[in-house]
Amino acid sequence: MIPTQRLQEILDRFAFIEAKMAEVTDSAEIAQLGRDYSALQLVVATILEWQQTQADLAAAREMLADAEMRALAEDEIAEIETRLPELEEAVRLALLPRDVADERAAILEIRPGTGGDEAALFAGDLLRMYLRYAESHGWTVEILDENPAELGGYKEVVAAIRGQGVFARLKFESGVHRVQRVPVTEASGRIHTSAATVAVLPEAEEIDIDIPAADIRIDTMRASGAGGQHVNVTDSAVRITHIPTGIVVTSSEKSQHQNRARAMEVLRARLYDQERQRAQAERAAERKGQVGSGDRSERIRTYNFPQGRVTDHSIGLTLYRLDQVIAGDLDEIIDALIAADQAAKLAEMEA
Repeated sequence: MIPTQRLQEILDRFAFIEAKMAEVTDSAEIAQLGRDYSALQLVVATILEWQQTQADLAAAREMLADAEMRALAEDEIAEIETRLPELEEAVRLALLPRDVADERAAILEIRPGTGGDEAALFAGDLLRMYLRYAESHGWTVEILDENPAELGGYKEVVAAIRGQGVFARLKFESGVHRVQRVPVTEASGRIHTSAATVAVLPEAEEIDIDIPAADIRIDTMRASGAGGQHVNVTDSAVRITHIPTGIVVTSSEKSQHQNRARAMEVLRARLYDQERQRAQAERAAERKGQVGSGDRSERIRTYNFPQGRVTDHSIGLTLYRLDQVIAGDLDEIIDALIAADQAAKLAEMEA
């Protein structure tokens, strides 16, 4: 059953925003109204299409009383009744509570876990996978911080991914990713299991997170690049410590000013994500059952190279096209994750 009162509230809100946008002159308020308008635009279009289809069905049923129009009416009724369930499902999905962070850019953090050098190489593979996925969607990527490993890959890498709906598409990637393959460093041909941790955080704006100057300690330090004759030594690296939480963020590019800005960007994202996680946990406790724990200690996906198999454990999905997935073809997995999340939310809403 679709709550018609809720539909009318959304339509009224959209009309209010539309009228308000023609009145305001403050740039910050205009920007916020624009975001609200964009967020509701598709929802309103879906509601209006469903309402119009309902009206068309009622009109067609009235035509049944006219003998000359009966056959035409019956055909129209059959066509509408075939289409209506799909529209009703679209409306129910449109009414699901929205994650306010969905339209935001994302901060992607990848760190090797168990597995030594092979885990660092796998971290590099995951970064390339997400870079290619971002490219296929027309998103832009900026590496904010990186710590390359000696044999390749990364000890840590942090990137900002920007574009439309980035966080909505990538937020289910957070967790432990496991790889099973024969490492290039393995002479005997034995299959090893290694892991890397992926964290996807919504990019925070300054208005979201206020960080008092007294809450942070900023240190400059010497950062070195690769060893040997090409060693690159600079005193411009920045480390920011958030004293209340103990969160430490570093950036080690050439410009100290840029490093400070980048480190603050990552710190805001981590604090914003921490606040979101806390709020989600509180809501979960209230309804006695959380949809997806978001616990990043959980193993969420396994990439098995000998079998050409990738398994997403959170939804029980297995695909035998690992080469395409690791090359950035993630849409089938991500679409399935989003669909599973929507189904769980619908079941919860209608319970």
